Amino acid sequence: MSQTNGQTGGQTAVHHGRTLDLKLCIWRQPGPRAEGRMVEYDLPGVSEDMSFLEMLDLLNERLIAKEQEPVAFEHDCREGICGSCGMMINGQAHGPQLGTATCQLHMRKFNSGDVIEIEPWRAAAFPIVRDLVVNRSALDRIVEAGGYISVTAGAAPEANIIPVPKPVADAAFDAAACIGCGACVAACPNGAAQLFTAAKVAHLNLLPQGQAERFSRTEAMVERMEEFFGSCTFHGECEAACPKRISLENIVLMNGDYVRAKFKNRRLAGRR
Repeated sequence: MSQTNGQTGGQTAVHHGRTLDLKLCIWRQPGPRAEGRMVEYDLPGVSEDMSFLEMLDLLNERLIAKEQEPVAFEHDCREGICGSCGMMINGQAHGPQLGTATCQLHMRKFNSGDVIEIEPWRAAAFPIVRDLVVNRSALDRIVEAGGYISVTAGAAPEANIIPVPKPVADAAFDAAACIGCGACVAACPNGAAQLFTAAKVAHLNLLPQGQAERFSRTEAMVERMEEFFGSCTFHGECEAACPKRISLENIVLMNGDYVRAKFKNRRLAGRR
């Protein structure tokens, strides 16, 4: 994932239509160990057709023109796929429009004269790198623990050799839509990552190819998750904040598989 310090490589695209005059309150922190604070910026002339990230590009162009330090924020695809653009907007992960990543949020959702507070993800597992940029490598550690199928399958088999019921395929596909942005963690009062982990577990555990490692995968990923994140108490904030609307049902499935994994381990230990 890439991040920007505001040097966008060109002028912000020209937009037409209604314009907004905004006051931005942005968290500025020059480094991980430095103190941070909210800084106010007046930003007039924002087109309602701009995306939220284009609005930040506009701010940074004006800051650079004044020889001031631009705001650091992460972005990559700007198409709601990569998951790198997450930030808290007026206290909501990814902003006021549900089912939308920050890069897909447009300024028409705001009104002229609005005060917009912009902060990085607030979670102990996501330490701040600079301004709105956080370190989300704890999510990578969970995937490394078991978010894969390790069998050597050889050449790709004929697609119809392994039949997969459509409801199962649909559920696996919905879980695989997780973009790993971390909004679920940032929105959770406990800083829990159960929805992320459950999505990464479910899209493998639901399919025939994932059955051989189903329980060992679940056990390994859940226990790695608990090293970094808080516990789930089913507030449901994660599902509401998720830009891909990943269902809480995946957490139920993951918890069930985790209990089965522990039961199997105890039963095997009793046979020795």
